[in-house]
Amino acid sequence: MRLQEIKLLKKQMNKLDTSDFDLEAWKTGATIILERIFGPGNQKISQIEKIKYDQSSWALREAKGSKNMMETCKKQGREILGIAIDELEHFGLPEEIEEAQAAPFKSTIVQALENELKISEYREVIRIIDSDKKNTEKRKELIETLNDYGHDIIENILTSILLSDQTKKYL
Repeated sequence: MRLQEIKLLKKQMNKLDTSDFDLEAWKTGATIILERIFGPGNQKISQIEKIKYDQSSWALREAKGSKNMMETCKKQGREILGIAIDELEHFGLPEEIEEAQAAPFKSTIVQALENELKISEYREVIRIIDSDKKNTEKRKELIETLNDYGHDIIENILTSILLSDQTKKYL
């Protein structure tokens, strides 16, 4: 999956070298691709949007010609897309990163359930969580089921979660 995203970003990067290059069209394409990969509001998108070809006479004099200014814009674009590619190669897709970060906390919850519930009770809780019911229905059924397991089971599970080393990192 990452290879497809990297290939797409490299293709967009290659467009910077075409003879009929259009900065605004390129920015639009780059923004769409980055939004698809990293999600809306990603900092790389705002950096692409900030790339400007200043055509004021003062800016043209400072840049010693419009060719240098356009090269500066292209260089910024290459750098941003290069960073995006590096991020994908080293860290993976954003949802992969989120899953990896969530894994320790998820295991804490599973551990708390396993510690506090009997095997049959644990399986019943997981069955309710995995069911196709609406969350409001699941919530009601979970509360009823957990209360049936004993008056202090909910407090014991919550305490086990809150006192775990993984939870302490987030508090």
